[in-house]
Amino acid sequence: MTRDVMGEAIGVSDAGVSPCHAVWRVGERTLRFAQRPHIMGILNVTPDSFSDGSLFLDCERAVERALELEEEGADSIDIGGESTRPSAAPVDEEQELRRVIPVIEKLAGRLRVPISIDTYKATVAREAIRAGAEIVNDISGCTFDPRMLDVVSSSAAGLVLMHTRGTPTEMQKNTAYSTLIPEIVHFLSERITAAESCGISLERMVVDPGIGFGKSLEGNLEILRNLDQFSVLERPILIGTSRKAFIGTVLHRETGDRAYGTAATIALAVANGASILRVHDVRHMRDVAIMAHAVIRPPAG
Repeated sequence: MTRDVMGEAIGVSDAGVSPCHAVWRVGERTLRFAQRPHIMGILNVTPDSFSDGSLFLDCERAVERALELEEEGADSIDIGGESTRPSAAPVDEEQELRRVIPVIEKLAGRLRVPISIDTYKATVAREAIRAGAEIVNDISGCTFDPRMLDVVSSSAAGLVLMHTRGTPTEMQKNTAYSTLIPEIVHFLSERITAAESCGISLERMVVDPGIGFGKSLEGNLEILRNLDQFSVLERPILIGTSRKAFIGTVLHRETGDRAYGTAATIALAVANGASILRVHDVRHMRDVAIMAHAVIRPPAG
């Protein structure tokens, strides 16, 4: 029997949201988005992530931060042990496991919300699921490691299929596209089909167009401007814009001074169809997302 994390059962008439966009099955839970968007809190247990590198590398500090994010209103916690910022050096499997597994083990059973593992390595995903993770967030759409789909298929984990072009060390070297949105839609559609062919049900998947991954400034803005076009995939849309470089470029702001720019992207993403927002500043961005959702989808009655 599934648990409804977001509360009461919701139908199309509640908020005008198609049922195929409104739910995400993760583990034994059903996450629902018709009443409000879902906030995924970011927890990087790395020394070199672009925004919070080294802050939570210590296991106990990482656990404390995860509990803080939940208290601030996060609906899930996304834990990553390898930075995937542009030009980031790759981390070997053993190092990544040493960083993330102890944190997940300490949080499993303590958090009320699901744990997501941010990795493109099948072995890391498998061990994270064993430790208590319920979501696999793969920046490559399960293309970097061909074993990933089998790992997810053999579990009940939810899956985030993201678009990128090239590994983090290479992805910003070629950010030109003939037709950006159609190319990303095509890639994500193919990855959905591949996941289904491995036995992963459609309701376990969400899609992420990959803001900042193999895209130029103009490309990132184009994705946000045309986010509603990803609705043809009939899956909830996840967006990760939090504190990213394109915001700094537009506003001439350093990483720690991009909260207002992030808030603008969150509001516009919700207005254009995003259901899941991956953010650092959970408390404030949750308010932004809920307010934007209330304006565009007023509750019935």
